[in-house]
Amino acid sequence: MQRFFCFSLLVLLCSSLCFGQSIKELERRKKQAMEQLALTNKLLEETKKSKQSSVNKINILKRNIRERQAYINSLSIEIDTIEKNITGVRTEKTALEKKLNTVKQEYTELIRATNIRRKHFSPILFVFSASNFSEAFRRFRYLQEFSNYRKKQVAEMQNLTAQLAAKEQDLITNLSAKEQVMNSKTKETKKLQTDQAKENKMYASLKQKEQKLKKDQKAQQKRANELNARIQKLIAEEIKKEEERARQKASQEGKQETAPQYVMSKEEQLIAGNFEKNKGKLPLPVEKGFVSGNFGIQPHPVLSHVTTNNKGIYIQTPSGSDARAIFEGVVTQRFMVPGSNSAVIVKHGIYRSVYTNLTEIYVKEGDKLSTKQKIGKIFTDTENENKTELYLMIYKNTSIENPELWLAL
Repeated sequence: MQRFFCFSLLVLLCSSLCFGQSIKELERRKKQAMEQLALTNKLLEETKKSKQSSVNKINILKRNIRERQAYINSLSIEIDTIEKNITGVRTEKTALEKKLNTVKQEYTELIRATNIRRKHFSPILFVFSASNFSEAFRRFRYLQEFSNYRKKQVAEMQNLTAQLAAKEQDLITNLSAKEQVMNSKTKETKKLQTDQAKENKMYASLKQKEQKLKKDQKAQQKRANELNARIQKLIAEEIKKEEERARQKASQEGKQETAPQYVMSKEEQLIAGNFEKNKGKLPLPVEKGFVSGNFGIQPHPVLSHVTTNNKGIYIQTPSGSDARAIFEGVVTQRFMVPGSNSAVIVKHGIYRSVYTNLTEIYVKEGDKLSTKQKIGKIFTDTENENKTELYLMIYKNTSIENPELWLAL
């Protein structure tokens, strides 16, 4: 029985450790969901001045619904985790109760046997009736050990009773926590249903403006194509100049003339290598934000059979936000883009990151930037519900990369 009890407690202890680890991960995910939900709520608040439905508003609302669903999912997991903990506490409590009952029964039987013996002989006579001193000493030690055993059982019962009281309190605490989380889940579910109803209403309203939306989308795609072509040309020119400098250097050093090829410095090689090693781990180019336009061919949020082809990603952020470098590098270009404000190109060895839709630029060509260093203020469109959106592109030489594969999203 004792061995089984110890084994049960060991299993429960291991379960508690695993539970502790899962709680930390759960709290991390829950915090992340709450932060993203707070962000989309803030962005929705910025659109309240406009009562009309818009593509921007429905995009934010869709994201808000997604983040609220993620938050509700985290609450569901938390409830399941608490229920598992409640089951564990109840199992421990049952094991302790069984152990306490066993000890109580043993103690009761011991007291009963002691009382019977006392009726028939005196402990003092039991010791002094021994035939010699050695036997008397053994009898004395026996009575002493018997007394210590009784005291040990009393102490064990007190300890088990205290443990039971603690488990009872754990149970009350967990049941209370479960109730609170369930109430939160109920409230968030109601908010989710309200948001989904708003989305459906907004979607129906926008469908009535189909011709205007098609016109706007066509104009936006044209501006994006012009921007992409401009950036592609600038990067190609940069690489051509680098290759020409490499050819001239080789000629001055008396090397055999070959096809011009730019050779990176040791520092550039290190930066490029580290850039590659951090694929999928690079920080967002804003302090707070979410991807509002994914890379590649994407369906229009409202119009059927209409797509956009993004060579980078759009990241929406609260008004007043700054763009920041996703990795250390050197500023090679800063230029104006008609219809897209200003842009900055940062070189990371053979890689380049491009930041567009900036109104104020904090850096100049030749500046060495550190990771997360501020580059410029992102344009806030006051005529479009304070929409603040950064367009980010990543190149490897002249080849376009998908930024979503590089950032820690």
